[in-house]
Amino acid sequence: QVQLVESGGGLVQPGGSLSLSCKASGSVAIGTMGWYRQAPGKQRELVATIFRGGRSDYADSVKDRFTILRDNTKNTVTLQMNSLRPEDSAVYYCNMARLFSGMEYWGKGTLVTVSA
Repeated sequence: QVQLVESGGGLVQPGGSLSLSCKASGSVAIGTMGWYRQAPGKQRELVATIFRGGRSDYADSVKDRFTILRDNTKNTVTLQMNSLRPEDSAVYYCNMARLFSGMEYWGKGTLVTVSA
């Protein structure tokens, strides 16, 4: 059974930075990795995706501020968040899809709060 463990959330002032990390347990080949977020009263939305070959996509709202990276040897994905805004406050969820089968796994979420 694959489990995803996230870390790195917390409280930061507007304009600050945070880095989120997520690691998959077990020996499994991972295809797509991504980060989603869900703010109170809103639907979960895709923040960033990175494919196995390294290509990445971002939501328009975070382009040029967030960077997603992965390490295939360690099955980890990180999200570097800069120039944070109050509207970035949300629970951030890590998502990974198993290579070939596409079976998806979710982390439990880590809270990011951007506030003065």
